[in-house]
This record gives sequence, structure tokens and C-alpha cells, in this order.
Amino acid sequence: MVAISRVRLLFGAFLLLLAVVLFPSGMTAHHSWGKYHWFRTTNMLSLDVGDNLSLGWGAYLDAAVRDWNGGSSSVPSVLTLTVRTGEVDPVSCPPTTGRIEVCNAAYGNNGWLGIAQIWVTSGSHIAAATTRVNDTYFNQAFYNTPSWRQMVMCQEIAHDFGLDHQDENFNNPNLGTCMDYTSDPEGPPSNVHPNAHDFEQLQEIYAHLDGGGGTGGGGRGRGRFGGAPIMPPGFAQVPVETRSQWGRVIRGNARGALYDLDLGNGNHIFTFVIWA
Repeated sequence: MVAISRVRLLFGAFLLLLAVVLFPSGMTAHHSWGKYHWFRTTNMLSLDVGDNLSLGWGAYLDAAVRDWNGGSSSVPSVLTLTVRTGEVDPVSCPPTTGRIEVCNAAYGNNGWLGIAQIWVTSGSHIAAATTRVNDTYFNQAFYNTPSWRQMVMCQEIAHDFGLDHQDENFNNPNLGTCMDYTSDPEGPPSNVHPNAHDFEQLQEIYAHLDGGGGTGGGGRGRGRFGGAPIMPPGFAQVPVETRSQWGRVIRGNARGALYDLDLGNGNHIFTFVIWA
């Protein structure tokens, strides 16, 4: 019995050592945002991204879209993102079915630097998404740098198609991805672009195809892009502009948080926040 226990102990220690070697501290093997994904019926996920940004932000959105479309990654992307002219008021930044709306404004001293929000139907399908970046903080010297602007833009729109963070400890060494929380996005290595692990995770998230139509609050039908579900009546008008409207905190720390506004029948509005 003692010999068997000793073998088990040694085997457990070996597995722990293997985990440390393969997955360094702070880096997760899987960093999908729950099971949330866009409905699709083809191998590539095609999404329009609405540019509701002022001139100072457009270049950062363009760079993030190029990155997530594959950029210089050695791992093929499953995304085809296309920047389109914005269709919404950037101050309220309401959702548009079947696409991502990206906005900026001076949203005030409310504590947050950037926000990603997704409108989920059927419990898992993203019907619409938005990203907001807060000029109240980005106009301050500390955050008003190309590396901070690029990291936050790259990270927030990635939440909009289903990616979570690789690391949420701001004090860990940079992983070389915008999906890594950091106090120094410039690095080295810089945390302003995705890395290969991000694209591998996207391939896993979108490994399956969705058949038929998406379900949206009791009705069936496809949106304009990729078969996105149609949102139920009133879903897009639910106010989610301020912290008090985001629902319950699922997880969080001093630098980031995830909120869930559960509206029933598989309809949720999730809010990912990076605090300033």
C-alpha cells in the first residue's frame, strides 16, 4: 500500500511539473469567453465592424482588424473582418444585429478604460456586439500612447468575437499578446498584437459550423452576416451604458471585470471591462 501511494505521489508531481512547463504561470491553455460565438455556416466567419470613431482612433481599429484577419500570424485566421462606416451614435453606442459597432467618446470619470459587450441569444450565439473606448482616460498622458490605445482596441474587439484573456495578472511578464493584461503594453515584448495562441483558440471556438437558422427570442431567422440570430424585440434597447445597468459581476479584480445581465429565455448581455 505504501509503495502504491508513493507511485501515485510521484505521478502527481510529474503531472504538476509537466503543467508548469507547458503552461507557464498566468497563461491559460484555453481562453475562450465561455461558449459564446457568432453563428456561421461557412468555414470563415465574416463580420462587419462599424467605425463610429473620431479621426484619432480610426488607425488603431484598422490595425486591429488587420491583425485579427491574420496579419503576420503563422496560424491561419478564421475571421474576415471588414471595417464599414459607422451607423450609430458613439455616445450611446447601441448594438446593430449581425455586426460589431466600435465607438469612442469622453464617457466620464467612471473608472473604465474600455468595454466590450455582446448580446447573446439561445444561450451561446452572439447576435450583436459593441466596443467602447473612453477618451476621458485616453486623453490623459499615461494612457495617451500608441501602445495603450492599440492594446485596448485589439483586446476589446476580440472579446466581441469570443476570446477571453490569456493572463489577468498585470504584474506578470508580458506574453506578447493584446489578450494579456499588463501595466506596460509596449513591453518588451509588446502586448499590442495577437499571438499564435490567440488564433489557435479562435480555430477551436469556430471549429464547428452552425446549421439552420439562429434562434432569437422565440423566432427563427438569420441576420445579415454569417447567419447571426435575430435579436428579440426590445433586446437592443435595454440600457447598458453605465455600471449599474450591467447586471451581476461574474468575476473581477482591481483591473478588470465581467458582468452578466440575464434577461431570461437564454438572452444575456455580457460586459467585459478593463478598469483605468
